[in-house]
Amino acid sequence: MENLRIEALDTTLRDGAQCEGVSFSHDDMLSIAKYLDDFGITYIEAPCFDKSDLAFFNSGLKLKAARLCAFSSTRRKDCDCKNDIGLNNLIAANTDTVSIVGKTWDFQVKEILKTTLDENINMIGSSVKYLKSFKKYVIFDAEHFFDAYLNNKLYALKTIETAVKASADLICLCDTNGGTHPNKIAAIVKEICGLYPDKKIGIHCHNDSDFAVINTVIAVENGATHIQGTFNGIGERCGNANLSSIIPYLQLKKGYDIVEPNKMQLLTETAAKISDVSNLTLSPYSPYVGTSAFTHKAGLHADGVLKTAASFEHLEPELVGNERRFLISELSGRNIIAAKIIKYFPHLKSNLTELDRIISKLKEIENPDYLFESAEASFVLKIRRLLFDYKEAFSVESFETKTSDLSVDKTPSEAKVKITVSDKTEVFNAFGKGPVDALNEAFKKALVKFYPDLNKLTLTDYKVRVLDSKAATKATVRVLITTTDGVNIWTTAGVSADIIKASFDALKDSFEYKLFKFTSD
Repeated sequence: MENLRIEALDTTLRDGAQCEGVSFSHDDMLSIAKYLDDFGITYIEAPCFDKSDLAFFNSGLKLKAARLCAFSSTRRKDCDCKNDIGLNNLIAANTDTVSIVGKTWDFQVKEILKTTLDENINMIGSSVKYLKSFKKYVIFDAEHFFDAYLNNKLYALKTIETAVKASADLICLCDTNGGTHPNKIAAIVKEICGLYPDKKIGIHCHNDSDFAVINTVIAVENGATHIQGTFNGIGERCGNANLSSIIPYLQLKKGYDIVEPNKMQLLTETAAKISDVSNLTLSPYSPYVGTSAFTHKAGLHADGVLKTAASFEHLEPELVGNERRFLISELSGRNIIAAKIIKYFPHLKSNLTELDRIISKLKEIENPDYLFESAEASFVLKIRRLLFDYKEAFSVESFETKTSDLSVDKTPSEAKVKITVSDKTEVFNAFGKGPVDALNEAFKKALVKFYPDLNKLTLTDYKVRVLDSKAATKATVRVLITTTDGVNIWTTAGVSADIIKASFDALKDSFEYKLFKFTSD
């Protein structure tokens, strides 16, 4: 199986759009298509059920290598192909490749389509032939195929045979309900590939049993040469097979060719960009592409990775465009802290005296209240401020907040910030839904004047934790703020008995980290 070519079809624009909370605009779809094309996906599938869907295909989108694939269904029951709206929209999409989904489960034919088994067979055959008459490359998506096979094998096989005889170019077996066990996937895919050795066989899995990734991998190991899924696994219900996990596994570990080798380093960036356009937060625990995928906290693990990365990592993070991280916590030894400092400030590797001084200072301030591991950006800034050549991008002379009118629904709070940048001091005020929101707006208003890039910043999460609950209202709190500029994501922290002061410190770090880490790169 070494170096066998595997085609990848991404259906983020279709199945991914069915994910709860996701709604793609026309521009969103164009952006995602570009990201997928840059990464090297073989096919980019988008819906083409009605005339409103045609706008995407007729937008003039230029792709470098990927092939657009318009998706619809077989003709309607008791309807001639020439008069079927769905099929004619596929023709109007003007793509070389089209996908049509057809029923393979007798139960679905009778109860959902409300037609006869023979008419469904005719719908499959005539639809494929009609599309082939326009010289289309036709992918037949065998919907609910595994349930169909297990309930009425003869009829399920007849639907596949019909599509093959009608000259469908590729048969994609769909685990639509996402409930098929991997052992069943393996046996059935192997049988279908054996029945049609000269036909491309694909696999399309949903994740309702958390098997979508492994079922896709197993299908490939049993003869499938075409995989379907979405980036980050988004989709209806529990989602689709996650191409962000499947592609690196098959290519880097099993030796299959899916994308060009140099494109694999774009995996993490592509996953982050698509997540951002989808208005979803990429889980830090996502394999390969999450911020925690190559993160080490336990002293034993971290020490092992420092000596030999393979001791606690299954591959090098750089291969998928990710990076190794070490968390600073009560479990960290000196070597871990030193490695983390050197990662951000490599010049300290040759200045052991300065490195020892900084480590000593960090040990003085590090405690369970602060937990640098949850706010790496604040940790980096803490080191930066300990360096002798530190020069702050801005300084805050004072700030104040007040909530004066509780009857105002939208912006009852006001914040005032006095900021100095390059010896120029100005005062800015802003309104917000609460004191922290008002502070954020005042900060941004003040700093954007000097640093326009900060206008891109968006707060995506705000967490408050009481650290000593027995102190009641006098308790110290830790505020964690997560920020994004559309590509990068970072978390900062503030600790104080005053929740507004803790929020202020976390906000200040958030803006300063952007200026230090990403603006100067």
